[in-house]
Amino acid sequence: VLEKIGSESRISKDRGKIYFEVSTDNLFQIHLLRSVDNLFVVIQEFPHYQFGETKESVLEDFRQLAPQLLWDCPLKVWELNNSLKKRKGQRRKGSRGCGLGPEASRETGKIKVGQREPAPSDQSATNDPAHLGTELPIILSGASGDQPDEIEETSDAVAPGVVLSDQAKISPEGLLSDNDSRPAASEDEGKGLRRFRVTCNRSGEKHNFTSMEAAREFGGAVQDFFKWKADMTKFDVEILLNIHDNEVVVAIALTEESLHKRNITHFGPTTLRSTLAYGMLRLCKPQPTDIIVDPMCGTGAIPIEGALEFSQCYFLAGDNNILAVNRSVNNINSLQKKRLEKGRVTWGMPLDVVQWDICNLPLKTSSVDVIISDMPFGKRIGSRRKNWDLYPACLQEMGRVCRPETGRAALLTQDKKCFVKAMSRMGHLWRKSHTVWVNVGGLHAAVYLLKRTSLSLDRLFQRPRDSATSEEIPCKTGAKE
Repeated sequence: VLEKIGSESRISKDRGKIYFEVSTDNLFQIHLLRSVDNLFVVIQEFPHYQFGETKESVLEDFRQLAPQLLWDCPLKVWELNNSLKKRKGQRRKGSRGCGLGPEASRETGKIKVGQREPAPSDQSATNDPAHLGTELPIILSGASGDQPDEIEETSDAVAPGVVLSDQAKISPEGLLSDNDSRPAASEDEGKGLRRFRVTCNRSGEKHNFTSMEAAREFGGAVQDFFKWKADMTKFDVEILLNIHDNEVVVAIALTEESLHKRNITHFGPTTLRSTLAYGMLRLCKPQPTDIIVDPMCGTGAIPIEGALEFSQCYFLAGDNNILAVNRSVNNINSLQKKRLEKGRVTWGMPLDVVQWDICNLPLKTSSVDVIISDMPFGKRIGSRRKNWDLYPACLQEMGRVCRPETGRAALLTQDKKCFVKAMSRMGHLWRKSHTVWVNVGGLHAAVYLLKRTSLSLDRLFQRPRDSATSEEIPCKTGAKE
């Protein structure tokens, strides 16, 4: 965010969100961020919300909260965001007027914290109309045991079954008038009601209410305040009620669907998010003219993202499964077709896809600068038992093709025990420099950043009988246990 937009950000590691301020003139730049999944504009933030001791008091506080919020400026940002998307032709076919297209997305809340005396009038709140936030893949730095276990909940509720025929009092731009504290039912007749839903994302251990109940009560108050129509699927406005421990953030979503699907049209059983692929690429700090290889590319998320963002590098992707290779090729062709339809002159991408065996890559020794790959977790593809043979063989072959000293790798896996064991056997080829913990579809995985050692090729393939003092270095055929 600081590099591309020039704005300082506040990181919320526990929930994978960052918050930053930006002027509306730079709103279009927010959609150019490659590492964000979802965007939202903050209506109001309560860092230390005081929850009531009983469920009834908490839900009553939520009902009283909606009329007290300052909606005007966040709604203007929402309107501006829609106008930008309309000009780019990115709106969904089902959307109407200035609303967002229908998207029945899945939202999750998680159970945690706090029973406290209600203090709705004394809530310590921060409000910034241009205060924007982005939802990210959860990338944490620390040990695997640092994160608390959480129980997931799903909620995207609004006030149940209430449909109003009254029209809201809205200015010509579709916003509340500055002179009106509440919308009236007489001024906007015939213009069509705005549809909305409320989504509650909650995490905590001792909340005495569910995400569904919070969304229902808050949504009912929003409906009474604006006279909008509640719609769970074909909604124009999605209002977010994010609750984490004793922190409450009310926001409006600016994206219809997650941005991680931007490059992929042909999905496989374990398609990697484009946002996570971009994060792995940045961790390796690609330099111009670097040769970057993904030896287990799957649907090609990593090389495609890299070819778009780091066009001065050359990317080579491969997989042993012909279906995965075909998916990667189809994703590249679909992306090229979209670029041509938008009138962009394209000369192709610095990317090739081939079929190969990860344990016997058809590449010259010491010819690759960077290796980035999403390794098999042993769940949907392969097995944990096979990983014990696969991981050491992969690391050894990667070490052969990667340049000594300057070569580097970023490898994603959820089978951490197996990877650490494989690394202990391949310590002569790779040194671990850093570990980044990441949430992949609810799985606690890790991105291991590796540095190629300075072991020379002569040393790598030297036979024990050639030198009485040299240690025997395991080769590929000795990788299996």
